[in-house]
Amino acid sequence: MIRPVLARREQVIPATQAVAFLVGIAVALLLGVVLLLASGHSPVEVYERMFDSAFVGTDSLARTLERATPLALTGLAVAVAGSMGLWNIGAEGQMMAGATIAAGVAMVADGLSGPLLIAVMVVCGVAGGMVLMLGPALARSHLGVSEIITTLMLVYVAIRVVEWLETGPWKDPESFGFAVIEPVPEQASLPGLFGRANIGTLIALGLLIVFWLAVSRTAWGYELRLAGSSPNTARYAGISLRRKILAALLLSGGTAGLAGAVQLMGSATRLESGLSNGYGFAGIIVAALALMRPSGVAAAAFVFGAVQVGGQSIQTLGVSAAISDILQAMILFGALVAAVFFNYRVRWIGLSGDSATAESGEPGTAVEGA
Repeated sequence: MIRPVLARREQVIPATQAVAFLVGIAVALLLGVVLLLASGHSPVEVYERMFDSAFVGTDSLARTLERATPLALTGLAVAVAGSMGLWNIGAEGQMMAGATIAAGVAMVADGLSGPLLIAVMVVCGVAGGMVLMLGPALARSHLGVSEIITTLMLVYVAIRVVEWLETGPWKDPESFGFAVIEPVPEQASLPGLFGRANIGTLIALGLLIVFWLAVSRTAWGYELRLAGSSPNTARYAGISLRRKILAALLLSGGTAGLAGAVQLMGSATRLESGLSNGYGFAGIIVAALALMRPSGVAAAAFVFGAVQVGGQSIQTLGVSAAISDILQAMILFGALVAAVFFNYRVRWIGLSGDSATAESGEPGTAVEGA
């Protein structure tokens, strides 16, 4: 009996992360061709429309950046936790919590000047995400409760709270019976860059740079990575795992909350239950593709933003917008598989007797392949 096993390569391909990402894109495009042909559409026409709508012209690029901004922030939120080996699955809910607190502040402080109101809403958005993350962070750091389940469960709590506000205390009296919340003040809108892009893109880019520097160049970042990769070594070095877990998760929640505030003041005009629009869940894919690295988060968010914009444009050709979701999934799948084979090689082990004898390398028991 012969079975395959994975053995780590002695020499890893340089720039594995970037190459694997490009392979993932290629795999997605090839599988997309098969899917489009099977559904009776021209892959060349569809891909050309997607490319033009996402990259050609300032308006197209602005739409891509508009989509990429919340993806970058939620991806960074997941990466912050992931740098310590934690999984924040609830960025969608924390984004909603940040937007909710920011919207509430805008209602009571609408007399403030534009820059001051924007700054206050940004701070409150971060606080809102942290508040929603506080329970899961304490449960994980002090009780060892999985943050995966608790953060995910709170997503639906945050969304239901917004739905209640829409039909209850925050319902717009001038909505003519529709269940909507009054729009944010005009002075709370983020200044634009070009087209539909706004300074939220610069906020996301600046935060990515800050986190990259903090993780790679500071003692705090080194301790965070050490605590995530080797908890026992961290304890021996006197690092408090409880504090690091608490800090990583709260920062993660605050970053997702910031995404909600930026989305509220940028693309959205009012708080609504669909404001998060799946960005929090897509951020998990972005962070996974980036291997929890800020530089990779920026690139993955930009590509995913382009795919989403392109997916909307092809509806005029009679193609379902769901093709963009399939392409995103295929990019992730292709990149992860490529990364595995870039870092490992397949060994074919022939079993003759027990597995211990077979893997010992005795003559006639193992055959090694590429």
